[in-house]
Amino acid sequence: MKPVFGITGKLFAWFSVFMLMFYITILILYLNVQKIVKISENIVNKNYEISSVSKRMIDNLITMENNEKKYHLLKKDDYVNYFISARKEYEGNFNKIFQMESEGNTVSPLWNELYKDYRGLPDKLRDLKTGDAHEAVWIPEKVINEWIQTISTIRAENEQDVQAATRELNQRGRLSARNGLIGLGISSLVGLIGLLFLSYSMVRPLKELLKGIRSIPNNKSDTPVPVISNDEFGELAVAFNEMAIQLKKEELMRSDFISMLSHEIRTPLTSIRESVNLTVEEVMGTINERQKKFLEIASKEIGRICDLLNHLMQVSRLESGALMIQRQSVDTALFISTCVNNLKHVAEAKTISIETHIPPDIPSFMGDPKHLQQVFHNLLDNALKFSDHGSRISIQIEPDMESKSLVFSVSDTGPGIPEEEQGLIFSKYYQAVGDREHADGVGLGLNISKKILEAHAGTVWVSSKIGRGSTFFFRLPIASEES
Repeated sequence: MKPVFGITGKLFAWFSVFMLMFYITILILYLNVQKIVKISENIVNKNYEISSVSKRMIDNLITMENNEKKYHLLKKDDYVNYFISARKEYEGNFNKIFQMESEGNTVSPLWNELYKDYRGLPDKLRDLKTGDAHEAVWIPEKVINEWIQTISTIRAENEQDVQAATRELNQRGRLSARNGLIGLGISSLVGLIGLLFLSYSMVRPLKELLKGIRSIPNNKSDTPVPVISNDEFGELAVAFNEMAIQLKKEELMRSDFISMLSHEIRTPLTSIRESVNLTVEEVMGTINERQKKFLEIASKEIGRICDLLNHLMQVSRLESGALMIQRQSVDTALFISTCVNNLKHVAEAKTISIETHIPPDIPSFMGDPKHLQQVFHNLLDNALKFSDHGSRISIQIEPDMESKSLVFSVSDTGPGIPEEEQGLIFSKYYQAVGDREHADGVGLGLNISKKILEAHAGTVWVSSKIGRGSTFFFRLPIASEES
């Protein structure tokens, strides 16, 4: 399956969305900054210039008025020159205003009216010379005051424009900051959502795959891992399912082969064992002690091989679901005493004491006593096998009314099981390092016990520490009163 939209594509898509939001935010900020810069330039290039020019023009008019009065009072031509100089500067300021207007700046229409008023004066008033300094050629004081008033009005309007521009600058600044924060927040949110989505889209299939991997050692890989994406993880899930199916087929083939081989070998092996036993019993004739000793060893080894073949066949039946379970109500105390008595001779041989702690009002449980005796026999036999001479084994049963079950435990004082191996000892053919030194089996006892308990809707687990022994627990449902 080729990914429709792989991990790289998802990363690129979310990165593109994040970058798009980021650049949109930058663009909005840039436009606002450009507007702010334009307003600032307008204030600097226009309003401040108008304010400066209007102030100088008012100063020019006041200078002209004061020099006129000084001339009439002192009759000195210097004041006429001062008057003429102020008038020329006054005219030059008009040129600056109109130059600003020609550059595209908007100016007050009062400037044009003021300039028309000035140009509308008689030439003899506008072109005063030093030799013409008499009262008739001076600009009237009333006109100068009117012009000052007009310029003051223009200055007031300019101040209002500056205030409005300043307010707009402030508003634009706040807007830019707000939009920047909003854009940053949206970009961060989009990035976070993208990160969570990508993490979820990666973690979820990985968890399913991990669940599938963990199910393989427990032979629970019948359910395929769900393919929940069309990316590389989907490909991995498909490949894993194909591998799990192939492993299941091979496991069934091995199981069938072992079952067939065990069956085919057991029949002639049984005949051989019976022949050896008949010979040992001297049915075929008299044998000497040495021959009898070797025949007994052969019979014992043949019996061990037969037990191994029985275990192999039982595993095959459990895996194929052919094990017949006949559930019934089983008396708990009687069940425990029967199992303990069956192995009492082994305990006595090693001088190991078996202590049972059974509450007097312990309820019965549901199960097949024949198969469950095998489970308890396996656990108790392991405890005896790994316990030292003169040690103690404890058996306890506690009711768990919340789950309506009984919890059985078998505790020993053996060497214990390493923590890293405790999750593996129930696997088929697995033997812990300590077991390999003491046991002569192939690691099927605990696996068979686990499968029998699972067939009874029960569970089994272990708690162990190195040097402090091990405790095996298993749980079985309590029998109902109707049973």
